[in-house]
Amino acid sequence: MTGAWPVKTIRATEHEAMAGLPPGGLMRRAAAGLARRCASLLAGSGGVYGAPVVLLVGGGDNGGDALYAGATLARRGAVVRAVAGVQDERVHRAGLAALTAAGGRLVELCDVRTRPALIVDGLLGIGGRGGLRPDGARLADAAESWRAEGSLVVAVDLPSGVESDTGEVTGVAVTADLTVAFGSYKVGLLVGEGAQRAGLVELVDIGLNFAEPPALRLVTAEAVRGWWPHPGPNDDKYTRGVVGLASGSEQYPGAAILSTGGALSGPAGYVRYAGAAREAVRFAHPEVVCSPTVADAGRVQAWVVGSGLGTDDDAVEAVRRILATDLPVVLDADGLTIVSQRMDWLREREGPTVVTPHDREFARLAGEVGPDRLAAARRAARDLGATVLLKGNRTVIAGPDDAPAFVVAAGVPELATAGTGDVLSGVIGSLLAGGLPPAEAAAAGAFVHGTAGRLAAEAGPVVASRVLARLPDAVRRVLRD
Repeated sequence: MTGAWPVKTIRATEHEAMAGLPPGGLMRRAAAGLARRCASLLAGSGGVYGAPVVLLVGGGDNGGDALYAGATLARRGAVVRAVAGVQDERVHRAGLAALTAAGGRLVELCDVRTRPALIVDGLLGIGGRGGLRPDGARLADAAESWRAEGSLVVAVDLPSGVESDTGEVTGVAVTADLTVAFGSYKVGLLVGEGAQRAGLVELVDIGLNFAEPPALRLVTAEAVRGWWPHPGPNDDKYTRGVVGLASGSEQYPGAAILSTGGALSGPAGYVRYAGAAREAVRFAHPEVVCSPTVADAGRVQAWVVGSGLGTDDDAVEAVRRILATDLPVVLDADGLTIVSQRMDWLREREGPTVVTPHDREFARLAGEVGPDRLAAARRAARDLGATVLLKGNRTVIAGPDDAPAFVVAAGVPELATAGTGDVLSGVIGSLLAGGLPPAEAAAAGAFVHGTAGRLAAEAGPVVASRVLARLPDAVRRVLRD
């Protein structure tokens, strides 16, 4: 997995790296990597020679990175013009001298007569706070207009106007097609609006060695392959894990079908269902063993409870009985609604719990999410004593301890449709029954679920049953590719 660190840690690590390099050495490493990626983009759209390139530069190191990279492009024949979002005397002097020596120039925005093939955003760096000032905002607006006409935008380390530690955008900000990040991901590239503004993110190794663990880890297929339980030659259906599901109802039998289907695509060897939708489940999934109530279900290693369950007395009793065990539990949908009125059931649990709220469900459990999704998930996890999977285009998973949180970027926006969360809860429950710790189970489940959503989207409109149908393909792709 690739880690993301907060600004304070990045700054300290950069300072240590600079101590062992000649003056400006770290910036030149960054600029060289930036120039290579920009040249590659230009090569794919007509070539570097003669290509019009505009650098948007501020007064910090990101502006210096852009200027040095622009100098490299100018030496290869690109027509490079720099436009400052600050007073000229605040522009990075050595970077500007390098650009001028290579044939580039510092100009006013009104002097840019030709739509650039490439725009390099170096207005603000990771230390920027509070959004872009008026001059910078004017340049960001110009970049957006050019982008709408076909220009490519490359952000230096972080799109200007995005808060590095949260992904929050409080005003005008740059939207990039590509962000070239130096040394590490920034948290704001992976969560919040910053993840939407960053476009594709590529890392350039500049020799940073972090002594502290990251604040956030981006989940990859390689990580999921390492976590996923696999049966051994001496395993049977019980030793592989037994997962129980209390989901669905007479009114919502589909939730039971979808959640048990999700569990069947996980590693557990035995799936039990308990509830009013048992006839529908038995018809859809004959391999699932069905019972009328949780009390009748038999022994399991993990429970999934809540999807389509309703909130009547029988539903409340099912949730109460399951949370009273010391088994791992996935709590979703109606289960979250029930618990929001009985928070002691959750806070006093001895066993591990994974809660899977979307933003409105989260608000009932732990208050509004707000712009800092990572901080909100961490706060709720500590308060509830549970692992929180905060759903979204970028799903954030935080445990109640101090371990790094996870972010999953495998999905697509089309997954925001009824029933897909039921599938997800079943997969996570199967992983818990298979022996994975809660945070890893949630992260792995979200990754394969997101992959299934992506596969479903490639074939047409996304609905939950199509996501479920593609789940075995997604698991195979993640585990074997």
